[in-house]
Amino acid sequence: MATDIILPKIGFSMTEGVLAEWLVEDGATIKEGEPLYSIESDKSTNEVEAPASGTVHITGVPGETYEVGTVIGSIE
Repeated sequence: MATDIILPKIGFSMTEGVLAEWLVEDGATIKEGEPLYSIESDKSTNEVEAPASGTVHITGVPGETYEVGTVIGSIE
């Protein structure tokens, strides 16, 4: 079963963030807890870890702004 990769809320007032970059390629294999992508909010840039292990399927575009909770990919 696939696990959605969502843009997390990293701060009390965060409502959206910019997908700064993917740290892995589409189709790459990743282990839970490894750095997956980075996001920029009003105050900082943070790396986000993989929520599961498996093959990464990217749908989010670097440089685009997404609302918190938006699905930007999946891990199967």
